[in-house]
Amino acid sequence: MLIGEYLHTIDQKNRLSVPSKFRKDLGKSVILTRCLDKCLFLYPVPAWQELAEKFSKLAIGKAENRSFVRSIIAGAMEVELDALGRALIPDYLKIYANLKEAAMVVGLYTRVEIWSPDIWNKYNEAASDNLELIAEKLGEAGLY
Repeated sequence: MLIGEYLHTIDQKNRLSVPSKFRKDLGKSVILTRCLDKCLFLYPVPAWQELAEKFSKLAIGKAENRSFVRSIIAGAMEVELDALGRALIPDYLKIYANLKEAAMVVGLYTRVEIWSPDIWNKYNEAASDNLELIAEKLGEAGLY
């Protein structure tokens, strides 16, 4: 299960150590892509394949669908974790997520998000201000 928050460094070769608790669930090969809120998503290959299949069924006649799918799928890269559990972050993804020498690695059950620590802290602070309201809306929908 992919849960928890971990602060890790990014080395001079753009390698990020994936938390050891995540490695078994992720597997040796993972998909890294840009996504929402200026963070990166890291998926186990089977979860990525399910998501990409759903994206492939979106109507391409809608400009917003094309734009979203292009950003997510074209921005994706298959990455092999090395013997030490490190993933190479390509420059274009590092720039997109504003990553420097450190990253917040966040487990969200079926995926991992990789954030600039500064952006994560700001996002987390803003989200926690609305947590009760969000929980209430989820409760109304029968989800919490």
